[in-house]
Amino acid sequence: MANLNSFHLTGLRAVEAVARCGSLQKAADELGVSISAVSQQVGRTERQLGHAVFERSAAGLKPTPFGREFAARLGAGFREISGALAMAEETKSNTLVVSVAPSFASKWLLPRLSRHFERYPDVLLRIDASTQLVDPDNSDVDVGIRLGRGNWPGVRAEKLLDLEILPVCSPRIAADLHEIADLARSWEIADENAMFAWGAWFAATGTPPVALQPGARFSDPMLCLDSAVAGHGVLLAWHLLAADALADGRLVAPFTVCARIDLSYYFVTAASRRESPKVRAFKAWLREEVEATMARFRAAYPCRT
Repeated sequence: MANLNSFHLTGLRAVEAVARCGSLQKAADELGVSISAVSQQVGRTERQLGHAVFERSAAGLKPTPFGREFAARLGAGFREISGALAMAEETKSNTLVVSVAPSFASKWLLPRLSRHFERYPDVLLRIDASTQLVDPDNSDVDVGIRLGRGNWPGVRAEKLLDLEILPVCSPRIAADLHEIADLARSWEIADENAMFAWGAWFAATGTPPVALQPGARFSDPMLCLDSAVAGHGVLLAWHLLAADALADGRLVAPFTVCARIDLSYYFVTAASRRESPKVRAFKAWLREEVEATMARFRAAYPCRT
């Protein structure tokens, strides 16, 4: 394909269009250029080829035997290119790019995606797992799921769920936690980047704070949850991210108190754009899944806040 570098695509398009349309005027109209421009492009291409593609007469241009075959092959090639571009555009229009924190993606969103695939089989989901706040106006991201207070500039933020926290641990450790004071004998699993602290939970219980034993520390909430499941200690967890492990018994909440803090999950889109059907459908599906998760959580753990 190295010989393609010797030819201008515009000249090849002009040759194919003239041969197919039957005249310079019709080719010029299709290509959106002047007749003289088409004529010049055809002449330049013929000189590069070293072959006459058209016979010229008072009646106009007529393809030579070489020109008929050459133009036919060009036409087939341009149809392939057009089809490839259409495929790319269709794929782009059917792809939904979701920016979300890795912990949310791994512990909550990923186990539920099969239901979105079943409901919307024509939508291709691409999950951009990142803690960076992405500007949907200046990226390919359609939707962001963010944790915060919803006051990000330049975006539309719709609340999905208020954040609540509660201690969780393995069933084995929970067996020794009969009252809040027993936490003093437990190892604390700590998230070094947590946006909340034990003080908020103790305040919700109405009891004096208890100092847990220093235990494993992680910079990632996913590892914190895995550590709690493995029985390494007690973790102060986000209720949504721990909900599945609580539902299937891998984790236990030993105390029926949840603390609500001033943070929420938000569904974030560009403020300057109208939401597309695929974005609206994803939002509705996401709300259904959040509500179903919380219904199961509340049934198993009717926490007081």
